[in-house]
Parts: sequence; structure tokens; C-alpha cells
Amino acid sequence: MLTLRSMSREEVRGLDARAVEELGLPTLALMENAGRGAAEWLRGRVTGSRPRIVILCGPGNNGGDGGVVARHLDGWGWDVRVVWLAAPERLRGDAAVQWHVLERAAVRQESWPDDPLDVVRFDSLLTQADWVVDGLLGTGLTRAVEGPLRGAIEAVNRAGKPVLALDLPSGLDADTGQALGVAVRAAATVTFVAPKRGFGVAGANAYTGEVVVVDIGLPRKLLEAYRT
Repeated sequence: MLTLRSMSREEVRGLDARAVEELGLPTLALMENAGRGAAEWLRGRVTGSRPRIVILCGPGNNGGDGGVVARHLDGWGWDVRVVWLAAPERLRGDAAVQWHVLERAAVRQESWPDDPLDVVRFDSLLTQADWVVDGLLGTGLTRAVEGPLRGAIEAVNRAGKPVLALDLPSGLDADTGQALGVAVRAAATVTFVAPKRGFGVAGANAYTGEVVVVDIGLPRKLLEAYRT
């Protein structure tokens, strides 16, 4: 695996676009590699014969990554519960694909699109978890978090459970390392391809926790320009 420098939001998004446009690499393949890598990290960290994992998914690709994590953990016999902070009909692209895969695979999942969020019920849900996986919001976020997503992030931080963030903690600006109103405080962040620029900003580690880089299968041709 190449060692890459930190990347900006636009650089990461540009790599994904080039993989599709220049190489014809399916985005679902990249999502599969990302989610599998995150699930493998969690398997190496969590103890117990059947740990209870709550996976929180937003409507975009970060939620789709969470769906892949859920499928692998379910296949390993873990107690998995997936909560989408969006109605199924609002899911976009690959996230919608993951919803349908989980539905057909009989993985326990539900949607909580209500605004305002039922905070009491959501807090109760989180008390049942050994770990929480954060797949709510990804690198594309540039404005303050609002509505039920904000309520969910606040509940995660209030619960005090160990959190694994996918790519970056939800609510954190990928470039500045600042919380956009509110951000998940994770025990660890499995970030895809390379660290995000904001991770190196003073104080950002209070949100990211331990940062682990996962390879998602992008070829060397695309990555050479970002080597350290």
C-alpha cells in the first residue's frame, strides 16, 4: 500500500470521479472495498462472541459504506442493527443499492427520517450497543448539520459508546478539521485512500480518535501524484 499525503475534499472526490470516468471502475466496487476494510478493522478490535453493533447511515455514500459494513458483520455472526436517517425512497445511488441488498439478506434495518428525532427512543437504541458505527455524513459536508442528523450526532456523543467513524467523523469539515455545528467524537476513524487535510489541524483528533487508512483498490496510476 502506498503512503499518501493528506488530501483535500476536492482531491478525494476528484480521485473517485477519475476512477469512474477514466478507468471504468464501478463505484460499488470502491464502496465494497471501503466497507470491508472498516469491518475488518472492527473485527480486530472488538471482543466478545457476538458483539452488538449499531450502524448509523445517512442518505449518501457514507451511508452506503455503513451498509457494506453491516453485511460483513452480519455474515460473521455479529448482532447488527442498521438505522438509516432517511426514508428508503430518499436514498441515493449506491446507498439505495445497499439498502435493497440488506433488505433481501434479512439484515435488521429500519429508517428514522422523522424531524424532530425521537430523542428518547434514539438514546435507548444506543444504550444497547457495544460499538456504534458512524456512516451518517461524508466528506461532501460544507454547512452546519441540522435536523435529525444533528440530533443523532448529539445522541451519539451523549451515549458515551465507542464509535468507529467511516472516512471521517460526521459533522467534521474534511478541509478545516472544524465541527460544522456539531461532530461525532469517535474512538477511531477508518479513513479511505488517505488522511483528510483537516485531520492534521489542532484539536481535530478530539473528533477522529485513532486514524487508520484503508486501501479501497484505486490503482497506482491515480495515486502516484499524492505519494509522500
